[in-house]
Amino acid sequence: MTAHLSLDVIVNAPVESVFDAFTQWSRQDEWMMGTRVEVRHGDGRSRYSEIAGWTGIGPIGFWDTMTITRWEPPYRVDVMHTGALVRGTGTMEVLALPDGRSRFVWSEGLVPPLGALGRVGWPVVKPAFAAGVRKSLRVFAALVESGTLPR
Repeated sequence: MTAHLSLDVIVNAPVESVFDAFTQWSRQDEWMMGTRVEVRHGDGRSRYSEIAGWTGIGPIGFWDTMTITRWEPPYRVDVMHTGALVRGTGTMEVLALPDGRSRFVWSEGLVPPLGALGRVGWPVVKPAFAAGVRKSLRVFAALVESGTLPR
């Protein structure tokens, strides 16, 4: 079973600005709740670069390791989640809209951890997970629109 989640936000900024902002991995903690990201291998701006996100609060959490499998600036980045806990795919895509606006789409296709327990638990966890990502995307849009991201 693969658990799917796809959320988006409208950003009053051109696609290039949105792409540059979300690919500043080391600044993702400014907008993604409970996550900080670092580049582990490569430049973080090309296929086969490896990034890792610490998800948690303080010392309690886990590393979500990823390999960039598709890099198409300024429109799309795909990742393969390769960690012990998080497996599956992720896509971050920017679509051009009229008047210099963009739609930023965050999609995940994840294999729930913990086997049968994870499959049964996903419908229970999904609403809270989606609410956190939705809030994070709103913060992201506000930071891009204010010029705080990118720099």
